[in-house]
Amino acid sequence: MDVALLLEYGWVLLVLIALEGILAADNALVMAVMVKHLPDDQRKKALFYGLAGAFVLRFGSLFLISFLVDVWQVQAIGAVYLLFIAINHLVKKFVLKKDLHGEKDRKESGFWMTVLKVELADIAFAVDSILAAVALAVTLPATGLPEIGGLDGGQFAVILAGGIIGLVIMRFAASFFVALLQKRPSLETAAFVIVGWVGVKLALYTLAHPDINIIDKHFIESATWKLIFWIVLAGIAVAGWLLSKDESIQPESEEEKLVEKAEDHLD
Repeated sequence: MDVALLLEYGWVLLVLIALEGILAADNALVMAVMVKHLPDDQRKKALFYGLAGAFVLRFGSLFLISFLVDVWQVQAIGAVYLLFIAINHLVKKFVLKKDLHGEKDRKESGFWMTVLKVELADIAFAVDSILAAVALAVTLPATGLPEIGGLDGGQFAVILAGGIIGLVIMRFAASFFVALLQKRPSLETAAFVIVGWVGVKLALYTLAHPDINIIDKHFIESATWKLIFWIVLAGIAVAGWLLSKDESIQPESEEEKLVEKAEDHLD
């Protein structure tokens, strides 16, 4: 490959790494929400199994790229699942007013059931991640290398590199988000809203499929839609942070306040 082609591939790889990092962070946030009710030792195991499953699913999906892109039913299932878990959480919390951290929920969500939920979420996010990567990679010129998964060998290599780096980011992000959710439990709602928004994105992508053609595919692939998606995603994250409270900072007791006042008077 000539220098110009290498530079073009290198630039797209950098953009893809950033994109996969954001998507990996979303996936890690969902994993953190799903496992945080477990005891510490089980939580670490559930995260390990979830990350291992994410690696297998992402790596396997790379060899099924043409299948993921062409079969709208796969995209639809991912969209429906993400929308279901988001709506289910929001309805329970704000409509039914259930205590989502009560003992009943702890008993219903056992270790292996939690792992299963994590893996199902991984499948949906894997579809979204691969579709996003393909949308970037197909804009690259062909290298003439043997095709893999319906893509030029060079394009496939870029997607593979971006995906692996995204998984490495997810490994560190998952532990960070578990700790963050323990400090700010109300961020959980923002996490599920983000899940729902990614589900909306997948649903629109499905409706733009040539076999359905309800939404103009050019709009879904346009810079306008991508800008709308990322602005809304960032807005949800920022709003969730601003509206959440750091519960690791305990309010002062009345006795502590009186002691402080007495010390101020003495000073």
